[in-house]
Amino acid sequence: MSFASFAWSSVLGTALLIPLPAMGQSRIVCDGEFQIVRGTPIATPGCGDRYLAKVAQGYGMHVSHTDLHNPGVKSRVCEFIGHDNRVRTICLGWRNEPAGGTDLGN
Repeated sequence: MSFASFAWSSVLGTALLIPLPAMGQSRIVCDGEFQIVRGTPIATPGCGDRYLAKVAQGYGMHVSHTDLHNPGVKSRVCEFIGHDNRVRTICLGWRNEPAGGTDLGN
């Protein structure tokens, strides 16, 4: 191996270690329970779970959005704070209440 080919291979090897900017990748932007896609809010489970965890933390619960991937955890969180108007739609189907809403005994 000549010095020139050794030097050239070293340059190429070093160039491959330099991180290149990821083309076409973007991070998810949430506004409450909605993901913003091209300026339009869309309800997504990911943003909903992040928002539910944030509201639950406000109630003193120690829960993260990844904890909510466990159906049992999400059910317990929704049973505890699902009455809150901020998360009512996220918790639909996770609370044990009649389809028409909370039964007030009327």
